[in-house]
Amino acid sequence: MQEHRHKHMITVVRNGRLNPDVRLWTGIAAVTVAGLTLAEFLVQVFLVGARPALDDSDALAAFMARTANETLVTILIDTFLMAALIVFLGGFRQIVTHTRPDLQWIADLAFGAGLLFVGVTLVGDGMEGGTALDTMGLTPDPSSLRALTVGHTLLFGSIGCTLNAMIAAASGYVILASDALPRWTGWVAYATAGLNLLSVPTMFGGTSPDSFFAAGGAATAMLATFPWLVWVVCVGFVCIRDRRRLRELPAAMQAQVTGAVALAD
Repeated sequence: MQEHRHKHMITVVRNGRLNPDVRLWTGIAAVTVAGLTLAEFLVQVFLVGARPALDDSDALAAFMARTANETLVTILIDTFLMAALIVFLGGFRQIVTHTRPDLQWIADLAFGAGLLFVGVTLVGDGMEGGTALDTMGLTPDPSSLRALTVGHTLLFGSIGCTLNAMIAAASGYVILASDALPRWTGWVAYATAGLNLLSVPTMFGGTSPDSFFAAGGAATAMLATFPWLVWVVCVGFVCIRDRRRLRELPAAMQAQVTGAVALAD
């Protein structure tokens, strides 16, 4: 185990100081993603609740007006969540490419798909935020509320699932090919990719809030979002566990770092 950590540990010393620990920050970002996702879920379930049917114009407008502030809070949380996800994706890419530079192009596929997922999610957040702002100090327009809701449902649903499947599949391949992380995390990534692909056809399930297989409904959360979150958290905890510790560095590097700290003091 000790040899494994030394083999894959990213350690660079410049001017007698260690660079920021990419494994530690990747793990912190993953835990942050998990915490913010939980907070967003709680706000959505206990404060926002289930929306009415889209063809019930009066109920839809009343629901959007009642939950406008809660919706904007959810979007605010999601914005910070996406920022943490960018840090996670960048750290994961660095861990893999440091171990196997020849796999960089596959790691770049995961990173690029991840950035596109972030962009798609933020566009969906903007559309959902539009439904909230349309009811604040204005007369709600049911037709615009319906159009914005249908649009962000696809972005959060099938489109996001397709991108998540690509991220997970590419990540699973580079993990198994590089051994930069425990191999079981690669198999979890493959399972996550498969479940996200199974969720893509929900785009044909309609928009009924009572349907399990509706577009962006409960099936998407259980089969796609939750497994994706589980994989991110698993990678995060593995990275934190295997983070760089001064006592585990080679003796010469320990002396260089401790000597620089002594001079600074």
